[in-house]
Amino acid sequence: MTIILGIDPGSRLTGYGVIRQTGRQLTYLGSGCIRTAVDDLPTRLKRVYAGVSEIILQFQPDMFAIEQVFMARNADSALKLGQARGSAIVAAVNNDLPVFEYAARLVKQSVVGTGAADKKQVQHMVKFLLKLPASPQADAADALAIAITHAHMSQQLIKSSR
Repeated sequence: MTIILGIDPGSRLTGYGVIRQTGRQLTYLGSGCIRTAVDDLPTRLKRVYAGVSEIILQFQPDMFAIEQVFMARNADSALKLGQARGSAIVAAVNNDLPVFEYAARLVKQSVVGTGAADKKQVQHMVKFLLKLPASPQADAADALAIAITHAHMSQQLIKSSR
């Protein structure tokens, strides 16, 4: 049994999703968003770090999976996203969690079947795969999709090592 924390980083809204993997079975444990709701970046980064640290304390995950940086059209947005990712990663490393990074395209491919899937498709498939009564909020669904991707990738590694 492994508990996986998935993070969809953002400087204003960071999604998180927690699942339990028991063999091939995935069980939903929790999800939501860390909302920073302040203007200055240093305080937002502090809140991302504190929020991720609190989630780690609450759920005691074994693995930490996060979306890789992608090149955005706006360099300023990409830099802020990278700093939010860094804050989340430091929270994981400070709690001795192994960190795994996945490209957004791979996450969509793994969960929906196409790397070009939109947010609604990701939400729908996360709801279906985890047998949820309703679709999670978009950023939380993305975080759950990242956790699901890690579960799938770790299963593939186990198969290939046999």
